[in-house]
Amino acid sequence: MINSQADLDDSAVALDAASAGADVVRTLYGRRLTRIDKGGGDFATAADVAAEKAILAVIRAARPDDAVLGEEGGQQGAAQAARQWLVDPLCGTLNYAVGNMLVAVNVALRGGAAAVADPFSGEVFCTDGERAWVRHDGADAPLVPTSATRLVDVNLDPPFPGAPGFRAVDLLAQPGFVERFRPRVVSTTLALAWVAAGKRAAYVTDGRDLSGSVHFAAGIALCRAAGCVVTGVDGAPLGPAGRGLVVASDHETHRLLMSMIRDSGT
Repeated sequence: MINSQADLDDSAVALDAASAGADVVRTLYGRRLTRIDKGGGDFATAADVAAEKAILAVIRAARPDDAVLGEEGGQQGAAQAARQWLVDPLCGTLNYAVGNMLVAVNVALRGGAAAVADPFSGEVFCTDGERAWVRHDGADAPLVPTSATRLVDVNLDPPFPGAPGFRAVDLLAQPGFVERFRPRVVSTTLALAWVAAGKRAAYVTDGRDLSGSVHFAAGIALCRAAGCVVTGVDGAPLGPAGRGLVVASDHETHRLLMSMIRDSGT
């Protein structure tokens, strides 16, 4: 059920909103869905749109004065508002449309609380901006990053604004990479939550400034609160001049990845 009480804290709003979106994504899974073409091979489905509506209903009930930037609905409220929610109702649409369950529902208050829901595992990864935890079957557990798996997710989806200086595919060809890590490609930012949870050692993607992206903001917030190392592919802090994203479970994993990225020409 949606808890719409105005006295909910922001992390509870984020959790309820992400859960509402996940319920829609799970319910519509496997159905023949209308596709909305976005150009360049990208598209949304009716599930993306319906999930965003469910998420917005929760946010509007609890925080009616806040602005929202949604992947499907765009900007609602002032773009420079003091409080703005970033919503990606179905990250991994290409996966979802072909019956692959690797998807995420991302909800983040810019600079604050965030939640990433996995509609099919039932896990909701949350942060209040300081702590990070996962809720599953009504129980909460802290997120504890670790590099023990040695699994590193590398995003290979276009566009590639860093090319030719940096291309993630070049990282996969590095002898040192395959000696120390095992590549994975899930094509959804659920992989960021997995780094925070210790299910992945790291995540690497190309891009420009991703700190305010509806796709990445929730995962970045989770990883920071969990104690991960978060930088651009050039090792610099995220921000307006940022380049892509490297999230590592610990400093040693980050150091190794940055060395390999530099060797690839960044």
